[in-house]
Amino acid sequence: MAEVDSIDNLLAARNFLNASLEKSRVLAGALDKTGPRLEEIKTRLSSLEAAFKSIPMRKCSLGAVRDQIECAIGPAAAVLRVFDGVQELEKSLLFEPSSDLSKYLSVMKQLEESMRFLAGNCRLAIEWLEGIAEAFDGNSVVDNQYISSLKQCLRILRELQATDVCSRLNGGGLFEPLNRLENEFIQIVTLHTIPDILVASSFFAEKQTGIDQSTVPASAVQKFQAIIDRLNANGRLENCISAYVKVRSSNIRRSLEVLDLEYLEKSVLGSDDVQDIEDFIDNWCDHLQLVVKHVFEPEYKLCNDVFSKTGSDACMRCFAKIAARSGILSFLQFGMNVTEAKRNPLKLLKLLDMFAVLDSLRVHINRLFGAEACAEIKNLTRDLVKRVVGGVREIFWELPLQVQLQRQISPPVNGAVPRLVSFVTDYLNQLLGENYRPILTQVLLIHQNWKQEKYEEGLLTGQIYNIIKEIALNLDAWSSAFEDNTLSYLFMMNNHCHFCNLQGTELGKMLGDSWLKAHEQYRDYYVEIYVRESWGEIFALLSQDGLAQFPGRKANCRDTAKKRLKAFNDAFDYMYKKQFFWVVADKSLREKICNLVVQAFVPVYRSYLQSYGVLVEQDVSASKHVKYSVYNLEKMLSSMFQPKLGKYGSSKHLEIIGKLKNAVTNQFHLMLTAT
Repeated sequence: MAEVDSIDNLLAARNFLNASLEKSRVLAGALDKTGPRLEEIKTRLSSLEAAFKSIPMRKCSLGAVRDQIECAIGPAAAVLRVFDGVQELEKSLLFEPSSDLSKYLSVMKQLEESMRFLAGNCRLAIEWLEGIAEAFDGNSVVDNQYISSLKQCLRILRELQATDVCSRLNGGGLFEPLNRLENEFIQIVTLHTIPDILVASSFFAEKQTGIDQSTVPASAVQKFQAIIDRLNANGRLENCISAYVKVRSSNIRRSLEVLDLEYLEKSVLGSDDVQDIEDFIDNWCDHLQLVVKHVFEPEYKLCNDVFSKTGSDACMRCFAKIAARSGILSFLQFGMNVTEAKRNPLKLLKLLDMFAVLDSLRVHINRLFGAEACAEIKNLTRDLVKRVVGGVREIFWELPLQVQLQRQISPPVNGAVPRLVSFVTDYLNQLLGENYRPILTQVLLIHQNWKQEKYEEGLLTGQIYNIIKEIALNLDAWSSAFEDNTLSYLFMMNNHCHFCNLQGTELGKMLGDSWLKAHEQYRDYYVEIYVRESWGEIFALLSQDGLAQFPGRKANCRDTAKKRLKAFNDAFDYMYKKQFFWVVADKSLREKICNLVVQAFVPVYRSYLQSYGVLVEQDVSASKHVKYSVYNLEKMLSSMFQPKLGKYGSSKHLEIIGKLKNAVTNQFHLMLTAT
């Protein structure tokens, strides 16, 4: 591949040299034709001078014309000398700039100055000759041949005076040299423009070197400046900017290919969920910082250096075009598309991430894109910030309503903590954490300032309290929806325990110790009432009342003991089966409940069997009545309320559960959406 490129380059160079040689031949022919004309002018001026001097002054009634003729001779002679010099300079510019750029630029500058000097002398000579022609006009003393020669000289001088302007047009003396200089500029820019190896990972973002000036040595920058100076002096600055923009923007696009930015073109509709593109948003946050700090920042500095001596806004116009063609508008438009997505709590976090990035880049963006030339980029960035701030405030303010809208759903049939409760508490902990709370506070402050309203310190915490209040109302409504009172007690016990476990979290700190202790009391209350009403009546069936009154009547005692054991077995089986799928997710609470049940009722069962088990065992159907040993009963009670996989017992669900435990952020895949 490298060999093919080398051959292609050699062929291109050969074609370029052949074309340059042909242009040189044409120019040489034009110069050869100009020589005789100059000689003609010289001859006519000499003959005109001789003719004027040969006219006897006594025959000329306009004696003052003599002084004008003498004044015209000097500029006319200077025109001849300067024109000779221009011809020599034009011939000396037939070589390629790459062979000796410094000499080429020096000769070109001399040629420009000579052409301006030629035009100036032509103007002076024309002024004097026009005065002479006006004096001779209608004078019968002067021969018509002299007047005709004078007018011919004026016509030729006017043509020479226009040489400075015409030299830059196609066919002019500077046209081809300027073309060669433009080509040289493109070659030097291309030679010193190498795609940078960007690091896509944000972990290495701070170590990113970027496309900085180390890839463009100072000697090359000096060449850029020198060439631009000559091209600018000859009205070709825009050509220079276009060529520079084309090469540099193309180089940036090649450098950005490693980042795989195809997601920027993804269309996001108002009905789309942010969770579908959250990975893209995370990439956007990393990539935007990388591009602004390590691509456009160095490019901006290089533009400043290269075009610093133009004395115009060329630098910013050039940089604005490079940035636009390199894809900065695609970054901003993707951000705008995200703000159009459906509102939900996950979107709030993503918008806060986006705001944090935009805010961290604020100084860079204002410096890089603050000029009028970058108006489109600047305006789109401002609109994006407004949309992000407005979106954050709107979603945050709707959270209590979204929680309230979930009140109509049914509570978990196993008495567990509703997904909404765990979701919201984890979500609020994230909002109150060090990563999001400062950003959210800043966004709310900015929004209040835009509305010209005073920001109050309790604005954030007040809204959090409103959300917690709506959760409490939801729990009351859900608790009342249970037909089984014992399940309702278990449900409330689980949720109050969940709130107790907020101790030490950001949300727990905000709500305070008194709030947490209140939930501890409620938890213990529901534990007590659950244990008493779930198992108390069942073990009450093993009462020994009445059995001791008939010590001599073993048959009656045996029958009574058998009946009570049968009633206990039936009630225990029913209750155990009913509560088998009930869940207490908190391990310590689960162990506490099981221990309370075991400690309260297993001794009762053991005592009953010790007292009347012998009587029952004498019966042929003893196995039907003593269904559980003390050990088995204790084991069954101790193993209750374990979380069951149930219908969610797939490996995929287990993987999700693992992720939920390891990263709170992933809980937002179980997002809360308003109905």
